[in-house]
Amino acid sequence: MAERKPVALSCGEPAGIGPEIAVKARGLLGRDLPFFWIGDPRHLPAGTDFTEIARPAEATEVPPDRLPVLPLAFAAPATPGVLNPANAAGVIAAIRRGVELVQAGEASAICTAPLHKKALKDGAGFAFPGHTEFLADLAGGADVVMMLAAPELRVVPVTIHIPLAEVPVALTSDLLERAIRITHAGLVRDFGLSAPRLAVAGLNPHAGEGGAMGHEDASVIAPVVTRLAAEGMAIFGPLPADTMFHPRARAAYDVAICMYHDQALIPIKTVNFDGGVNVTLGLPFVRTSPDHGTALDIAGRGIAEPSSLVAALRMAHEMATARGR
Repeated sequence: MAERKPVALSCGEPAGIGPEIAVKARGLLGRDLPFFWIGDPRHLPAGTDFTEIARPAEATEVPPDRLPVLPLAFAAPATPGVLNPANAAGVIAAIRRGVELVQAGEASAICTAPLHKKALKDGAGFAFPGHTEFLADLAGGADVVMMLAAPELRVVPVTIHIPLAEVPVALTSDLLERAIRITHAGLVRDFGLSAPRLAVAGLNPHAGEGGAMGHEDASVIAPVVTRLAAEGMAIFGPLPADTMFHPRARAAYDVAICMYHDQALIPIKTVNFDGGVNVTLGLPFVRTSPDHGTALDIAGRGIAEPSSLVAALRMAHEMATARGR
């Protein structure tokens, strides 16, 4: 049997809920899914049972009731709920270290706990909008897309963090085709789907209703779908978004390609708020993340829900296994 390599879990913002849900995830997963936490042990909840490791392979030997920790010294302790920009460089270093270990073949994948972008910018001049762009840069400028995934639904927003008024201008044929091709390749490579089915949402109500409610569906989206379908891709659309996400409709596709942020994220967070996973497709390594933020308002209170992190760790392992085949 091949060696079972653990998943690397970067600590994320130490003042947020990342440290406590890491401990909870270890308690829920035990030996079922080996992972190790990269961060400063001082930032773990008081009384946490952990074992320091020197290299990832040791994580599989740590008792299931203890958290394997690959220690990384930060500049300062952490107070739950209180940002300290002095720790920004450590947060960045933890991500970088996790990627290095995956690229070196010592870890199977990286799962990233939520970070706080303003703290990183204030404390370390972080020049990236978020994890995804930083990881793409670490991968040598990889062309990536963001996918949100749960057992019931996968969605990909073609445009992401831009004002709604800017979406029609940003939505070009090239951008749409790029997102679709990266998604298709990712579903084949990382999810084991030999012929993934892609449903493409329209931009406007009723997918434009023949031009009565906008021209982008006919002039931008439809030609891309037609061209890719002619190549043999199982793709259809543009579809009215308001009829795409009920259970019968979801059964007809493996991923929904959406035109803007809320068109993608509202459905998946409605269908499965706690179990959604953020996946970066297009990287030369597997990366997942829980689909929530740092939750500074509840950090340190012991009430943070670990379901999304558990799902992200499981999906990272499953994707790495599929890629390994």
